Amino acid sequence: MPALTKILIANRGEIACRIQRTAQALGYRTVAVFSDADADALHVQMADEAVHIGPAPVQQSYLNIPAIIEAARRTGADAIHPGYGFLSENAGFARACQQAGITFIGPGPEAIELMGSKRLSKIAMLEAGVQCIAGYQGAEQDDAALCREAERIGYPLMIKASAGGGGRGMRLVHDAGDLPEQLRTARSEALHGFGSDELILEQALIEPRHVEVQLFGDQHGNLVYLGERDCSIQRRHQKVIEEAPCPVMTAELRQAMGEAALKAGRAVNYVGAGTVEFLLDAHGRFYFLEMNTRLQVEHPVTELITGLDLVAWQLNVAEGQPLPLRQEQVQLKGHAMEVRLYAEDPTQGFLPQTGRIAAWEPALHSDVRIDHGLIEGRQVSPFYDPMLGKIIAHGATREEARRKLLRAVQDSVLLGVQSNQRLLSSLLQHPHFISGQFSTGFIARHFAEHPWLQPHVPRAEELAIGAALLYQASAQAHPGPLAGWRNNASVPLHYRLGLEDQEWSVALNAEPGEAYRIQVASRQLDLKIIDCDGRWATLDIDGVRQRHAYRMHAGQLCLFTRPGSLRLEDRTQALVNCQASVSSGTLKAPMDGAIVDVLVSEGSLVSKGQLLVVLEAMKMEHPLKSGIDGVLKRLQVRVGDQVRNRQILLEVE
Repeated sequence: MPALTKILIANRGEIACRIQRTAQALGYRTVAVFSDADADALHVQMADEAVHIGPAPVQQSYLNIPAIIEAARRTGADAIHPGYGFLSENAGFARACQQAGITFIGPGPEAIELMGSKRLSKIAMLEAGVQCIAGYQGAEQDDAALCREAERIGYPLMIKASAGGGGRGMRLVHDAGDLPEQLRTARSEALHGFGSDELILEQALIEPRHVEVQLFGDQHGNLVYLGERDCSIQRRHQKVIEEAPCPVMTAELRQAMGEAALKAGRAVNYVGAGTVEFLLDAHGRFYFLEMNTRLQVEHPVTELITGLDLVAWQLNVAEGQPLPLRQEQVQLKGHAMEVRLYAEDPTQGFLPQTGRIAAWEPALHSDVRIDHGLIEGRQVSPFYDPMLGKIIAHGATREEARRKLLRAVQDSVLLGVQSNQRLLSSLLQHPHFISGQFSTGFIARHFAEHPWLQPHVPRAEELAIGAALLYQASAQAHPGPLAGWRNNASVPLHYRLGLEDQEWSVALNAEPGEAYRIQVASRQLDLKIIDCDGRWATLDIDGVRQRHAYRMHAGQLCLFTRPGSLRLEDRTQALVNCQASVSSGTLKAPMDGAIVDVLVSEGSLVSKGQLLVVLEAMKMEHPLKSGIDGVLKRLQVRVGDQVRNRQILLEVE
């Protein structure tokens, strides 16, 4: 097979950037593809060439096979790397590459087709003698058949999109009465996300560990496994923290799981990077879950403990080279841990968030790696997955890796868009996580009532910093000898600072030399601004010097107060708003997105909790329900409408 020269990356965001770094370091030319929403994205700026492939919706761009093949033809790319997500596990795409004479950097279409179907792969694994979870993976897909099989399996059970991943098309069902509605939403998400509404049912294992084995095969029949990763810390069936090796792994269990993964790979003559996922119960029994025929999001932790570059391995295998190591040569050194940084609001059921990135300064400490595709000033759009990037750390021990990762999470500055940063910091500090004793139910069990899953109430110090920075910005906006002057300086200025539907009063007395005495409720603070340049402020608060990142725009302050961000609005001059009560009949969009279903019409009687509208954003469906009993007075959207965050959708009277 001839050597490759130019590689098109059929993806976006952090994974497109990560693939380009290795490809360019190895001397390959790279081509990026981009949608309307990504015209100025980092992966586009990094590439040697870039081709526009369509509008923002994924079906018209990153899932548009003809447009991507044409982009490769126009630029002379002789290989395509699909990354993960999008077309990475699409057998039709792999075949289209073959037919166009382009090397697909991944396994053959037959393996993708088989292992990309949870239904067919489970049948194949049972035939190959790999232990699987009890369930239903038959061809009958009507509701009656699925309800009948659900009764046979018993509750609780999992509904899973056969072609899916990332938590989309997946539902946990505890009661038979909930099954029809959960089947409907799972089918809809699966069809929108993967082009297939085929489902499987599985017995739900209660709080297992999620452990996966990294597999690699070449075109000469060689197959090795590169250790395992523990991916048990999840929310909404999506991974949040991954680590390698698994904290409870033994040499015997690793060998048994590795051999089971090899058995799965050999059953499909696997070539390239792949991951075999297992559920591990408290008794050390493990069950095949699925096989991902691509590079995983969490591949960096394997790279850090093996010292290998898995993308480089993928490129070598695609060129026909044999694997550089035999199984007995694979060595695992130290411990690695990764967190996924998401644009989401953990206080609202992990609702995806959109907005402008006002600041991004990743903490590049020793033994820390940060994979991302972010640029200050760009928008986080509603069209794609809400993952912004990954923060990864390596240490000689698990505790050292955890400690380094915690510091990097706390020190990485992200302003302007809501994220899960505070939650990540708290997860890494939880005693059960530190001990390594956790399962897939960890967040639900230990964080259901956690403060970081409740709306954030700013501390007195945060409000004091906000008032001082707003006061100084006002003074700097009107320079001159009378800047900040008032005819009665002994009377404090009263600020009203707001955060969404909350407000707080702050009294500020300005003293000579940018010093302030600030009263927040019963707390009095002495604050002095030592240095302030519009990006970072060095402050002395009650004798303790601190440094905080911030951005100011149009009366709004984005403030980073480790380990997360805070957006405060100066409402001092605004009229006092009469906030809507919890029983308000006004339904607003919780984020930017598209209306995919409207289940009511004007004049309809509705009851509290009734499903009214379904909003799709960032590849997930979000049911929006009525807050009160009443009559639908005004309906302002229809199916297919694109809506903005907090846009009024309908009103119930």
